[in-house]
Amino acid sequence: MSKKSNNIVYPLAFPKGTKYLCELCQKPANKICERCRVTYYCDTEHQQTDWFGIHEKICQSLIPLRVPLPFLPSEEERKKRDEDLKNKKLQLIEYTRSIAQRYLFEGDYQRAIPGAMTSLKLVIEMFGLKSVDLVPSYLILGEASQGLGNLSQAQEYLSQAEWTVIKSPDCPLPILSKLYRNIAMLQIAKGDFDQALRNLANDVYYASEEFGTENYQVSGGYFLIANIFFKQGKMDVADSLYRQVVTMWHAHLRQVVNKKTEISELDTILGKKDEDDRDTETLDTERSNELASEAEAKKVLYSIYEIRRNETTPDNQELTKIEHCLSMVHFLAKEYDKVQNYTDLLESKKDLDEILRSELQRVIYFIRMK
Repeated sequence: MSKKSNNIVYPLAFPKGTKYLCELCQKPANKICERCRVTYYCDTEHQQTDWFGIHEKICQSLIPLRVPLPFLPSEEERKKRDEDLKNKKLQLIEYTRSIAQRYLFEGDYQRAIPGAMTSLKLVIEMFGLKSVDLVPSYLILGEASQGLGNLSQAQEYLSQAEWTVIKSPDCPLPILSKLYRNIAMLQIAKGDFDQALRNLANDVYYASEEFGTENYQVSGGYFLIANIFFKQGKMDVADSLYRQVVTMWHAHLRQVVNKKTEISELDTILGKKDEDDRDTETLDTERSNELASEAEAKKVLYSIYEIRRNETTPDNQELTKIEHCLSMVHFLAKEYDKVQNYTDLLESKKDLDEILRSELQRVIYFIRMK
């Protein structure tokens, strides 16, 4: 972010009754973003934190949401404008959350906070302070605080999320699942493994009810349960759960990669270009969700891979499955050098399944055609 000399604002010059607050901490602001001129900060540090965390990506998108709206004489025009603004806010909520969630999976906790704060503010503007839609943002903020070592702050965010859920009898199952998972993560950090296991059981139950028992979105709870048993030296149970997690991710990634490469081959035959007629904001949101999923897969799979490689007698079949998972994750992330490395490793194995070998060759063909 380039430094500007005219980004200072003077509170005494504001119109009477007008208060501008810092985007991150809600303290009185004395700086403004020079690009959008609708976002304020208490100091340079918070401005830079917000810029690198989320504002750089949404700066211009905030302008139509925060500038005064001109009067429209037609009720139909006003309804259309209101609907457009509502849709933009909903897209921005999902986008900022997915960016923050990706930073969490990557372990970049400080950069996760601005996106979560932005989504929280947008939800409050749209739905108020009691909406269950606040919970995902609270959970991201809680996990980021925990990652930064501030367990008391993490507890405050989780308590707020839990209170909101209690007041919402029709809370969606995915939110309940994530709430129990995050509570368990904090309990693990405090060493309370027994209570963490109880909450993770709730996490797995609600996730299974929503997505199905074999869906990869259930695997996060199983992974954390396995980690607890691993720490406790209960290796048989941990081993079984790690296998289940890998199987879930392998099935999901295989489906996504096969679909992607099959569609690409058909497009090549028909002479179609790699284009999409959806609007840019929709594509940005979808891609940010994909990046968050890829970051989660890397975090989980590399962790299990390290455990498997350090075993006294490694299970070569299980290592092959994990290596295939990693090659697919890197393919989806367009990290093609790493895809080639894992492909070479897998193809060097004499007992490699022929179906798997064919899938690897198709991915490499896809990469070379790009």
